[in-house]
Amino acid sequence: MFNASKLISLCMYACCSFTRLNRKLEHLVSFLDAIPSADQIRITTSLKSQKGSVWTKNKSIFEYWEVEVTFRVTGRGRIGADGLAIWFTEEQGLEGPVFGAADKWNGVGIFFDSFDNDAKKNNPGVIVVGNNGKLLYDHQNDGSNQALASCQRDFRNKPYPVRVKITYYQKTLTVLINNGFTPDKEDYEFCAKVEDMVLPSQGYFGISAATGGLADDHDVLSFLTFQLTEPGKEAPTPDAEIPQKDKEKYQEEFEHFQQELDKKKEEFQREHPDVQGQPAADDVFETVSDRELRQIFEGQNRIHLEIKQLNRQLDMILDEQRKYVSAVTEEIAKRGAGFPGQQGQVSQQEIETVVKTQEEVIRQVKEIRSSVTDALRSISGAQHAGSAGVYETTQHFNDIKEHLHVVKRDIEHLVQRNTPSSERQKCPELPPFPSCLSTMHFFIFVAVQTVLFIGYVMYRSQQEAAAKKFF
Repeated sequence: MFNASKLISLCMYACCSFTRLNRKLEHLVSFLDAIPSADQIRITTSLKSQKGSVWTKNKSIFEYWEVEVTFRVTGRGRIGADGLAIWFTEEQGLEGPVFGAADKWNGVGIFFDSFDNDAKKNNPGVIVVGNNGKLLYDHQNDGSNQALASCQRDFRNKPYPVRVKITYYQKTLTVLINNGFTPDKEDYEFCAKVEDMVLPSQGYFGISAATGGLADDHDVLSFLTFQLTEPGKEAPTPDAEIPQKDKEKYQEEFEHFQQELDKKKEEFQREHPDVQGQPAADDVFETVSDRELRQIFEGQNRIHLEIKQLNRQLDMILDEQRKYVSAVTEEIAKRGAGFPGQQGQVSQQEIETVVKTQEEVIRQVKEIRSSVTDALRSISGAQHAGSAGVYETTQHFNDIKEHLHVVKRDIEHLVQRNTPSSERQKCPELPPFPSCLSTMHFFIFVAVQTVLFIGYVMYRSQQEAAAKKFF
């Protein structure tokens, strides 16, 4: 697994026709934006225009080999960019335009391309591209004309880490992928195969990633290498593979690191005596996976309660419909017995129609009830399935939600259809608007206005007659 300074890798020979051998790859060299941590290496963060890569410091001398890489590619958007690449090259790669690594490499690159540059809707995808040191990668067309093999796989935002197994044996390169939908580490499916492929006899392994206008987090969790030998050949012993000098150096580094860690712990405890005995930060604050798990189970509980309540309501509706049908049937029997001569005069056809309608309603309610019961049973089983089936349970959430909407719509339709027209709610009639002016007040107002107008006219006539006397 990765740690902060080196990649510890179990290098084994294949079983059956192969044998496996423990081996250790030495120090890593990281470039640009790669961030190592205790349990993973973040090749690039979810920021725009980032590039990062990690390479083995020493060359691999394996003639035939197999690598198993575990990684995560996560992002907030529906589309991510640019992608991640796994390399085996003759020389150690540097920073460049090909998923964070240099162009014109001599070896092979397995590209996990997230963004659809050529607009052919074939991304995310896995592309195998070989190079003899002279080829320029056609990034704008996603290397479609240069790919030796490819497959279309979505590796972004998966519930479990994505695992890739790349095998090079007798000039044949095979790529298998675990899509990250299940926790089964051996659930691989075939992706690509290239025959008659000649690779350098010695080279460097590396991983690189890059972001563009869109961005994803590219995290590598493990990188395991295996040396493969042909059947019948003797496998070298671990002592022959790892020199004693290197063993002593690694052991000395480990002991020094352990001593420094113990010393730091003792200093922290002396400086913070009040912290002793309190829960660790990891116990106080929930992780992202714990929060997602809690939210999933809370959603399941809410759906479980809603379906239970809906089931009770359906039982009530079914009982009411049965009572209604029995009452109508009794009424038909009474009318037929009391008025045998007038039975033909009663609207027998309408009554039979009502009975058939009610029977149909009961049948539909039973079907709804059975479907709700099945959904309730699936939810109950999902809640007891444990964390291993959490993601599989989430796949049913949308179906359950749509089903609840259909059930609600059917119930509303049944209620509206079976409610008598006399009992249906009607919009209340608007009360008459009160009159602001009565008829008597109107006539009085007109008479007063007329008198005032006549008086004003007479006053103006007198004023004009008096004014003429002065001329």
